[in-house]
Amino acid sequence: MMMMMMMMMMMMMMMMMMMMMMMMMMMMMMMMMMMMMMTTTTTTMTTMMTMTMIMMMMMMMMMMMMMMMMMMMMMMMMMMMMMMMMMMMMMKYISSLTLNLFLFRTHIVTVRYFNDPGVSKARI
Repeated sequence: MMMMMMMMMMMMMMMMMMMMMMMMMMMMMMMMMMMMMMTTTTTTMTTMMTMTMIMMMMMMMMMMMMMMMMMMMMMMMMMMMMMMMMMMMMMKYISSLTLNLFLFRTHIVTVRYFNDPGVSKARI
């Protein structure tokens, strides 16, 4: 019985490690996205907003990871989904501009658009 318990614990630990690695990867991805956004967006304000939002999301994720030991896996997933949905809603309100740029146009198109002299003049 004791051995079984130990094995279970070990498995859990392994899962935790894997999840952490995944989180790190996600963070990196987010950072890359942010850098791209920095180049594309008109106003830096919206970008900062999105950045803060994503940071908050990451923090929440980490908290969830910590709580995983106590929680059930399904509950965890549900919570994660809920958080994601909430964040998406928030993002919609805060930086619809950046989201629109990212969703409805390709990166190259946005860059070309913003590098257009007429647009930059209008922006200034």
